[in-house]
Amino acid sequence: MKKAIIIIGCVVGVLVLFIGGGLLYITNGLNTGANLAINPVDLTQIEDSTYSGSYGSGRWNNTVEVTVSDKKIAQIKVVKTVGFEIQETTNTIISSVIEKQNTTVDTVSGATVTSKAYLKSIENALTK
Repeated sequence: MKKAIIIIGCVVGVLVLFIGGGLLYITNGLNTGANLAINPVDLTQIEDSTYSGSYGSGRWNNTVEVTVSDKKIAQIKVVKTVGFEIQETTNTIISSVIEKQNTTVDTVSGATVTSKAYLKSIENALTK
């Protein structure tokens, strides 16, 4: 009987650690990302080239390459995706930035932190 209680206690302990660790991973960086300020970029000051930019906070680490041609954003390539990426969200953000030619675009509803993570990477690529 004592062995059964010890085994059950160990199993419960492992489950609590596993679930707690998972919750920490999923939420780490959430507040930082939600409050992240996205600044506009001035393309008139940027030479034609391909620039790399990153952003990282919790599972929202990502890297992009932004190609500027004739003072316009011509292409944005995702080099490293965020954890739990939803391709539709990524595509929407990239399309919006290329269409508006700036990082001051609306975030995707339900994916605000992911949207801001990609926008910050694009901003970082064009301002550093």
